[in-house]
Amino acid sequence: MGLELNAQIIEYLRAIGWALTASIGFSLGISIALTVFDKLTPNINQWSEIKAGNYGASLIITSIIIMIGLIVYRVI
Repeated sequence: MGLELNAQIIEYLRAIGWALTASIGFSLGISIALTVFDKLTPNINQWSEIKAGNYGASLIITSIIIMIGLIVYRVI
């Protein structure tokens, strides 16, 4: 019984470790992707467009976040 409990605790800790790894990878990936996107579009301020209610700009930012999330999910 004690051996099974130790194995289960190790699996829980492994799952928590992968969750932390995924969250760190996701946050780094999103920050890098949004920085690159901002550098590639210097004449457009996406954040002010989103604040002004431009749904097109918000859909572009949302799609970037979703795609980076899918890439990080597949890598990890």
